[in-house]
Amino acid sequence: MFCSEYEKETGDTSFRVRKIIIAQKIKEFRQKNRLTQSQFADLFGITAQCVSKWEREKCYPDIALLPSLAEAMGCRIDEFFD
Repeated sequence: MFCSEYEKETGDTSFRVRKIIIAQKIKEFRQKNRLTQSQFADLFGITAQCVSKWEREKCYPDIALLPSLAEAMGCRIDEFFD
């Protein structure tokens, strides 16, 4: 039985996969604060190319960076997921 079938039969959504929306959050925060990708990258000691890849969902930030990203952006880590 697939997860969606199980969910329909039982109503149990406890294992539902959460969509990663960090790319959208980073881009919105960066643009709202009028930061270039390079300026945003400098805040975390990474390259502008990393930020570009994150925003295009080519890759995601290292898990160790999530607390710093969340703190700088004024949100909780779980807000990077929907």
